[in-house]
Parts: sequence; C-alpha cells; structure tokens
Amino acid sequence: MLDTDLIAAIATPAGRGGIGIVRLSGPDVSHVVAGIVRRSLKPRVATLTPFHGADGEALDHGLALLFPAPHSYTGETVLELHGHGGPAVLALVLKRCVELGARLAMPGEFTKRAFLNDKMDLAQAEAVADLIEAATATAARAATRSLAGEFSREVNAIVEALIELRTLIEATLDFPEEDIEFLAAADATGKLAVLRERVAAVFARAREGNLLREGLDVVIIGAPNVGKSSLLNRLVGDDVAIVTPIAGTTRDAVRSSIEIRGIPLHVIDTAGLREATDEVEKIGIERTWAAIDRADLALVITDTREQRRVGDDPVVAKLPPLLPRVLIHNKIDLSGEAPRVALRDAIRTIWISAKTGDGMGLLRDAILDVAGAHEDMEGTFLARARHLEALGKARARLAAAAEQLEGPSPPLELAAEELRNAQRALSDITGTFTSDDLLGEIFGRFCIGK
Repeated sequence: MLDTDLIAAIATPAGRGGIGIVRLSGPDVSHVVAGIVRRSLKPRVATLTPFHGADGEALDHGLALLFPAPHSYTGETVLELHGHGGPAVLALVLKRCVELGARLAMPGEFTKRAFLNDKMDLAQAEAVADLIEAATATAARAATRSLAGEFSREVNAIVEALIELRTLIEATLDFPEEDIEFLAAADATGKLAVLRERVAAVFARAREGNLLREGLDVVIIGAPNVGKSSLLNRLVGDDVAIVTPIAGTTRDAVRSSIEIRGIPLHVIDTAGLREATDEVEKIGIERTWAAIDRADLALVITDTREQRRVGDDPVVAKLPPLLPRVLIHNKIDLSGEAPRVALRDAIRTIWISAKTGDGMGLLRDAILDVAGAHEDMEGTFLARARHLEALGKARARLAAAAEQLEGPSPPLELAAEELRNAQRALSDITGTFTSDDLLGEIFGRFCIGK
C-alpha cells in the first residue's frame, strides 16, 4: 500500500560540499513552500530564494525547484531545496521541513514511490542504486542501460511471447480431440524452442552484467616465497603487500580491489600453504583455506624453477573441484624462459615474472577468459543475483514444459502449468508479481534520499 505522507531527506552525500539538496515528495508540499520559501514557485523553474526558519530568519540561500505531480521522479509533487553543502545548514533546513509536517524518508523510499506510481519498473528501480554504486565506468554504462529500460524490454518481450504460447496451449484444453493436430499446425514446440533460446541469451547477458556489478573474488595461493605478494603488487600497481626473501612473510590475508577492462576484481593475497611452524602461521593458513572456499577464481602460483605436473601439485589437488583456477609459473626472469600460455590438463597455465611484469597481459586475459568475460561488454545490462535466479527458474520451467510436450499424447495441463510458472519467474524481475517483503529488502538497501 502506497503511503501518502510527505517525506523529506538530504539527497546529497554526507560531508561538506559546494551544494547540498533537501528533497521532499508527497501529495501536497504547499505548506512547506509557504513556510520555507514564502513565495510562489513556478513549476520546473529554479528560483533563487532564502530558506526561512520558524521565526522568519534565513537558514540559507539557494534554489527552490517545484515538480508538480505526476511529472516528477516519484510521480508525486516533489520539492527540491538546493543550498550550501554543509552538514549543519542542511540539518537546519531538513529540521524545518519536519516542523512543517514532513517525516524523514526511509532508505530508498523516493525510488520505491516511483516504482509504486509506475514511473519505472522494479529492474529499473534497482538500476538506480546500481548506477550510484557502480565501481567502474563499464558498470555505470551498463546500469544506465538497465535504468533506460533495456533489460526490462528484453524480459517483457519474452513474457509477451510466452503469454502467446500459453494462450495457444490452454485454448486446446477445451478441445482435447483436436489438441495435438492444432498444436502441431501452430508449431508450439518450435515457438517454445525459440523462447528457450531467447531466455538463454538474456541469461548470458545478465550473467555478464552481474559480473560487472559484483566483480570477482580472486585468491592468490601457493607455497611460501613463490611470489604471491609480488603478484598482488604487480596486479594492483602498488606495494600493498610486503615482499621479502624470507618465507612466510604474509601471515594474514591482504585484500585489494583492481579493475581489468571494466571488471572489478577483489584480490586476496594469502599466507603460504605449508605445514605451519607456529600458532600465528597456522591461523593464517586456516584463513587461506577459508578465503579459497569463498573465492570465484584461484590463482595458483609456483616457482617456474620447480615445475611439476599440474595433477601432482599438492595445492591444486586440495582445491575444491569446481573452483576455476589459473596455474602460474612465476620467476621466469630467473629461469630464462619466455612468457607464454598453455592449456595443460584442462587448466590454463601462464609463465610470468611478477617482478618484471613479463607475461602479465597474458595473465589478465586468462583471468577474464576463465571468468566468462569477453573483450567488449558495452552491450551488457547490469543484473543482480535475484535476476539470475529468476532467469534460471524460467529456463528450468521452459525445459520442463518442452519435456511435457514430447510424445504422442502430451499432458497439456502440466505443460501449461510449467509455462505459467516460467512467466511468473520472469515477471518477478520487473515487479509485476512481487511480494511486499521483497520490495522492503530491495529498497531498504538504497541510500536515504534516493
């Protein structure tokens, strides 16, 4: 149920700045305009004015902008007060708004109202937060595409085709003696096959978009003194980890974030894996294995002067079987070998020198390749884990429907039910069918004032 309260919040980030904005939204802001601005405002025209306190004193001077409903961000009447960006003066203006009848907005409440007033669908609303939080330029552009509705249009087009197929199949349930011939003539199985391909294509793009949003957790592992910290420093481009000839220098996980062609990587340098010689090192090794359990990718680094078969490496043998990994032979500057890449035992192997940087381009390419990223991700739209889950459910339901339609006497009722569930899963993405609990969880993660 949509609240009709007048809400107010500081819409600019905390801290000091040249400009600060207090935003209000509700069915009526006239009493706030009368109490703070004390003059009439023309719609969508910036008016330079003092912001008045209860006794008529000037709290600040700035611009007042009025956006009458429904032509506003939220679909309600919105008032924005643009003043100076000091925390104290913004707090005074916000306090005055509350004195005049507004209440403090909850996190994400402005965007939630925009969604409930049909100014945007749920995927677009989530893209607002993703655009604010985008860690790379590529992610920001992808979020902008989602905000513009590209992701939603793809999903809605599939839903429309799915409704057409459902109508076709459910119409035959009233005429069981003609259902098989009718469906065959209408090529129901062919239409379903096309739908499955379209969902698979959107899933692939959404997976790339989720990669842009979430990034990859990459763990660097190996025996002591093989160059793990040197590799982290080389990837980051700074001396974030201590490097010495002494084995076991790294006792705790060292974390740093980098970007490779628009993909955020959260890289963790870990304690060397060996039999612990003291209690502190033992704890560090336990944390290494904990980091491995949470990782999306493992960079297993060895000294190229001590090469062995991948299957014989004790570190590789203990890794979770489904964890993607890249094997790195480091210190080619000492062995005299050239940087190169090979595929050995289905594992990518790279020869590099973390000290000189030779082969690092090959390693970056291998990381993105294993992660499933491609060279050009400019056509990707940003997606969340729940979008992938919904698309995965839809794919499973469509596959089940295809199985039901096989054979000489297919159970059309079951096929129709699978298609209905597939449609519901897809509609969850845009918010056509969405529980209040899910809305609370989604918008509760927004910043206040958005």
